[in-house]
Amino acid sequence: MRASKAVFIMLMLTLAGVGALVAQGGGPPAGQGGRGQGGGRGGGRAGWVQIKAGEECPPGMTEARHLECAPTAAPAPSIVDYRPRSTVVAPEHLVPKAKFPVVDVHTHGTSSYVSLPDRIKEMDALNLRVLVDLSGGNAARVKERVDAINASPYKDRFRVFANVAWDGAGGPGWQEKAVDDLRQAVKNGAIGLKVFKELGLRNKKADGTRLAVDDPALDPIWALCGELNIPVIIHTAEPQEFFSPVDNHNERWLELNLFPNRQSPPSLYPPFEQLMKERDHVFSKHPKTRFIGAHFDWYGNDLQRAARQLDTQPNVYLEVAAVLYEFGRQPYAAAQFFTKYQDRVLFGKDTYEPTEYPYYWRVFETHDEYFDYYRGYHAFWKLYGLGLSDEVLKKLYYKNALKVEPGLPQSGWPK
Repeated sequence: MRASKAVFIMLMLTLAGVGALVAQGGGPPAGQGGRGQGGGRGGGRAGWVQIKAGEECPPGMTEARHLECAPTAAPAPSIVDYRPRSTVVAPEHLVPKAKFPVVDVHTHGTSSYVSLPDRIKEMDALNLRVLVDLSGGNAARVKERVDAINASPYKDRFRVFANVAWDGAGGPGWQEKAVDDLRQAVKNGAIGLKVFKELGLRNKKADGTRLAVDDPALDPIWALCGELNIPVIIHTAEPQEFFSPVDNHNERWLELNLFPNRQSPPSLYPPFEQLMKERDHVFSKHPKTRFIGAHFDWYGNDLQRAARQLDTQPNVYLEVAAVLYEFGRQPYAAAQFFTKYQDRVLFGKDTYEPTEYPYYWRVFETHDEYFDYYRGYHAFWKLYGLGLSDEVLKKLYYKNALKVEPGLPQSGWPK
């Protein structure tokens, strides 16, 4: 009897408690049911706010439940200070030396290494067979560099590209001087022409206006490269996000705030798409000239666009300098791309730094997962290996370069 009375009292107290919760609006929303400990929908949670579909959470909050935003209990670390420790335990296959000898088609100032035996030892350790110095300068500077290379014990380890002084294009005598200097630079040993990013961004015509990449005044230069059978490596614009607002949606926010001079606001520069259109127009206007798109033409984040370019412009090749982070974050698509277009992609690095090359070898040669990139401000995401086949690696590392840049040493390579 006492037990029955106790059960009755407990039942009444429970019903009373539920009624109070419903009256105060503190129960779970209809249809949600119980979610276990910590699984509520935010009712009664201090500081939580609701948003509508398509809306973003207010600053300092994140979507903790569907369409409900919550603040953090402690102040959030800045993007600079947040360095989470990964708990992923995955096999590591570090690759200190490339599997096959490599031609680096994109370096700067490296022709001076002919007088530095320690640099040659570094190159050997990495399996870097040839470094192509894209900062050769005018005809006179090219001759100085090439003469030094030919007088050294390492004359087959370095090559040089020439450069054109673009400012003043369209003015009296500019075309004749530029064409004659480039022709002489090739006679002096230059094996190609490198176009720096200033063309299209900062170089000026004779009348002081911006010199567009596809300005007709430049056509004789591109035509001469076809006539002389030398390739053009062209760096146009910068990554797409450099032209976007530098806000919390920009994936290059950290880099653009560490190096504010890399920002390309519309008040100072033409839009990214305009620069791409001008450059690609040059490719189409000069089908007899071979062009190498530096930095993957900044299409590494859009491999479908890169594929369309290669499909429609057979005189175009792409090189991978300084955009490894693009391939490493989409390994399946990138591996398919490198395999399908294995005859159209060359290896380049841009900055000669021995500690960084092995990251390229690891991405291209292994199936490793979730490992760091060498510059956190370039890419805060992790990398994954593409695991390319030996034949694709050979073409990427040296075979395609030998074909596109006939001035390279042509003997002594693996079959």
